Amino acid sequence: MKKNRLIPVLLLKNGWLVQSKGFKRHQNLGNPVTAVKRLSEWAADEIIYLDISKEETYDIRREDQGYPNRSSFVEIIEDVAKVTFMPMTVGGKIQNLSDIEKRLSLGADKISINTQALDDRKFIAHAAREFGSQCVVVSIDAKRINDKYLVMSRGGQEKTSYDPVKWAKIVEAEGAGEILLNSIDRDGAKTGYDIELLSAVSESVKIPVIALGGVGEWGHFAEAFDKTKVDAVAAANIFNYTDQSVYRAKTYLYENGYNVRSPDLLIIK
Repeated sequence: MKKNRLIPVLLLKNGWLVQSKGFKRHQNLGNPVTAVKRLSEWAADEIIYLDISKEETYDIRREDQGYPNRSSFVEIIEDVAKVTFMPMTVGGKIQNLSDIEKRLSLGADKISINTQALDDRKFIAHAAREFGSQCVVVSIDAKRINDKYLVMSRGGQEKTSYDPVKWAKIVEAEGAGEILLNSIDRDGAKTGYDIELLSAVSESVKIPVIALGGVGEWGHFAEAFDKTKVDAVAAANIFNYTDQSVYRAKTYLYENGYNVRSPDLLIIK
């Protein structure tokens, strides 16, 4: 039986790794490579690396960080790929097939698209046809507005006409291989996943759905597996503030009978 996955998400903003809350507040965590090294050593199943920068500024101007200042996101991806031994999904600023090809050539295993897919849904099909559905993850940012869910674009700033279930069915039909479903309302809240949202979407499609947004304790991962049909659970902030976080989270799930890889396989340094 295919194992359920536990996936750390790292957010890059203007050259820094950041913590996010509500898609609005961002706190610097450090240079863009250090956390990847740790997560790789702890043998996370995969990693998702997202550029949320609005500007094209990536030079952190901190020579004392022991990390070379970079001028572009693709340079940072190249650095990250050198220190990770787990599959990596890369998202952010993808507008054409050349952008996808560049990221895959630098070491990404999959790419995540969001706004570009909403602007041109056929872009999903073009990407899947060119690189294979297994490489194409569509990220869906959802927000509850007036008692209904809406898909948001451009970093959660603009409303669309889609509800998440309708949009999930469309991206599946267009050839996406996976969906990353993020609750804007739960982002950084530590109150747990939006189970209603996850259930609705994961039950409406056959492709894997990754849950994101709201994890504050290991039990929230378990709740998503218990109450929804998601294939994987992901989180950002919690993995950055707990030592050996992936190992501890995996141990919790494994010892409570969830279908995850044994934590005995992890390498702790």
